[in-house]
Amino acid sequence: MTKVTFARAQDEFSLVLRKKVDEYFRTNRIKQTGNLKLYTKTGVLLITLIALYYVLVFQTPAAWLALPLCALAGVNLAAIGFNVMHDGCHGSYSRKQWVNDLMGYTLDVMGGCSYFWKVKHNVAHHSYTNIEGHDEDIDIRPFLRLNTQQKKRWFHKYQQFYWPVLYCLTYFWWVCFRDIKKYIERRVATTEIPHMDFKQHAIFWGGKLLYFWLWWYVPISLVGFGPFMLGYGITLAATGITLGVVFQMAHAIEELDFPEPDPQTLKIDNAWFIHQLNTTANFAPRSKFWGWITGGLNFQVEHHLFPRVSHVHYPSIAPIVQQVCADYNVRYNVHQTFPSALFSHIKHLKFIGRQP
Repeated sequence: MTKVTFARAQDEFSLVLRKKVDEYFRTNRIKQTGNLKLYTKTGVLLITLIALYYVLVFQTPAAWLALPLCALAGVNLAAIGFNVMHDGCHGSYSRKQWVNDLMGYTLDVMGGCSYFWKVKHNVAHHSYTNIEGHDEDIDIRPFLRLNTQQKKRWFHKYQQFYWPVLYCLTYFWWVCFRDIKKYIERRVATTEIPHMDFKQHAIFWGGKLLYFWLWWYVPISLVGFGPFMLGYGITLAATGITLGVVFQMAHAIEELDFPEPDPQTLKIDNAWFIHQLNTTANFAPRSKFWGWITGGLNFQVEHHLFPRVSHVHYPSIAPIVQQVCADYNVRYNVHQTFPSALFSHIKHLKFIGRQP
């Protein structure tokens, strides 16, 4: 199948930007992979999850305490995905591949599939960001319409109101349905999933079985079906809405493009670096909290330009990216606060839901 390609007319910008970022790491003698800050955060997040699981499943606190802890566990799962799995699957957690693989497998323990995620995210999403039909991350049809290239349905005019419900279901839909669909179809949008060997099949099914044993069977056995369903639902909702909001504020807000390739050549007019800057935005860059909890994905621009660089370095290279963008008159999208980015996403949903 023919792939989307990008123009090379603006390569000077890309070369200069890459050179300046490389100079930063070389001059300061810093590795582009993770450091003690990342490893410490990993320990905190994993220990917190284990502690929450132990308290909720084996100690069974009263509902007034258990329900907020379930919500916290959901956010904690999302944070592990943002901070640990994400860097691991991008190969930016460590210079040792086995360490990256190990961190990536945290997704399999949480019910996903790291093998499929690498194709879906590293290849399809990062290569073809916001390109309809190629980037599965913008495909929430028929429930949401994120760009005017997607078919309009009557209920889309209300999507600025019902989006939280859909985002709450994101994680459950991913684990229980979308992964199975990928396993059967062996593709992500237009990107084919490479052949799976015995090890990959075993990890896929082993991860699913472990997830349902760990997160379904054991809790149901110890706390009962009713309390489990309530607590599990809250956990899933907290994970889903955290994942959904962080992603959408990076790629589906008012200022960003959803470019269409030439129908004959499947070529995008811009160079790849320019394309990333036109389709990606940062939010709350000065917030230590959002930087910590989202694994630096509030610096989504830097992540898309340099996906092999660990997120712990994004705040340091962001000024370099901004300066080169200013030098070349290239748009750099950023919302200074979380609320302003979220409001922009809601306005985007409202606008697209009313367009023909």
